[in-house]
Amino acid sequence: MKSIPRKIKSIFMETVKETKRVGEEDPRRIIHAMKVGFALTLVSLFYYFRPLYNGFGQAGMWAILTVVVVFEFTVGGTLSKSLNRGCATLVAGALGVGAEYLAALCGDKGEPVVLGLMVFVLATTSTFTRFFPNVKRKYDYGVLIFILTFSLVAVSGFRVDQILHLAHRRLSTILIGGASCIVISIFVCPVWAGQDLHNLIAANIEKLGAFLEGFGCEFLIFHGDESGKMNSSCKHGDQKSFLEGYKSVLNSKATEESLANFAWWEPPHGRFRFNHPWKQYLKIGALARDCACLIQSLNGYINSKSQSLVESEVKMKIKESCMKMSMESGKALKELASAVKTTAFHPLQAAGAHLQNSKSAAHDLKNALENSSLLSAKADLQEIMPLLVVASVLIDINDGVDKIYESVNELSLKACFKNNPKSSKTCELHQQVIIHRGVVKPVNDSEEHVVVVVVDGGASVEESPEKENRHPPPPPSQ
Repeated sequence: MKSIPRKIKSIFMETVKETKRVGEEDPRRIIHAMKVGFALTLVSLFYYFRPLYNGFGQAGMWAILTVVVVFEFTVGGTLSKSLNRGCATLVAGALGVGAEYLAALCGDKGEPVVLGLMVFVLATTSTFTRFFPNVKRKYDYGVLIFILTFSLVAVSGFRVDQILHLAHRRLSTILIGGASCIVISIFVCPVWAGQDLHNLIAANIEKLGAFLEGFGCEFLIFHGDESGKMNSSCKHGDQKSFLEGYKSVLNSKATEESLANFAWWEPPHGRFRFNHPWKQYLKIGALARDCACLIQSLNGYINSKSQSLVESEVKMKIKESCMKMSMESGKALKELASAVKTTAFHPLQAAGAHLQNSKSAAHDLKNALENSSLLSAKADLQEIMPLLVVASVLIDINDGVDKIYESVNELSLKACFKNNPKSSKTCELHQQVIIHRGVVKPVNDSEEHVVVVVVDGGASVEESPEKENRHPPPPPSQ
């Protein structure tokens, strides 16, 4: 009995520490909890105030239930569930009322048979559509609500006389609850899934770059290099925490796909315009995970203690090339992370230079290994075999970094990165079409190609490649 107060105190202190840790890890969680509480308080007015209660009655409970089930942490998650629930409720309610009136035409004996048959057919068809990948990814919750709503309306309508009035009340309260969630989620400290996905991809690439730079330093120190080179870059050699950051990249697939799905529902905000290339982020994330898998094998080499410290000419050459490949690939990844994070084109150019240096080191290593005189002794071959494995893995990582570079470059074109000369004209034309809501029509005029942009207001803009005549051509003489 004396130990019970101690256990209670211990549990209480652990709960306080865990609460503090969760709040400090992401302060937006505290704000989200307050937003949900505010939304529930707002829709509870259907019960607190008599005029609202008289208008909606017990159906006001559906507004509270809607807030509980659709309010998500991100704006995209809330929009996804709210729109799915609202559209599914509307369609299912209309079909349920129609099914009830159709069944009523079959008489008292035929009505339950028709209703049961329609419930079976629609429920079976809707459940099967949930196995389609596109439906499963974006509309699974809506299909589930459709099945639930149609079944409730069709079955309850068999015993309730005023089925249309009941469906109207429920639909109204559900739409009010969903609209409250959407408004609060967007206008009160919004959490954008697109921004989180953007930051996650940049952070993952940066973690890989930190590991490769750290591996180059550890590789240099492990083999006892006393030349003193690159000391400024290897001051953090004793701090190996950054060498474990790549592990979180291996398990980020589910989070990236979820954020990309929610980002698809979000309206344009900040730097993310309409129809932003979210799928390109998933492609970059997949390539980053491939690099992380290769990096995992390098981590085992660092933890190995069986390496010989006896240096030879070939070992020195392999070590130098491996160190350069690792360091340059790491710097390239960090520049790519900076390009994604700032949506700027300049870091891409620096990443290309580092990547070229890494390729040059790999080429030098291949040329050195082709010299058979360096591999004359069998003992040397056995000693350098672990180094050859590391070099092979680094070459594969270098190829993976090259693919990430190409994907980020493609993202810079699609997402209109700043100071990108290739994407500036395309982005300006895209924004002009969106602003003016025009229709682009090609017109062939003998040898010259003219593009006429017809704007809603009736004005027209003409562009010619030769730019000889900026005014519309005169009408042909008759």
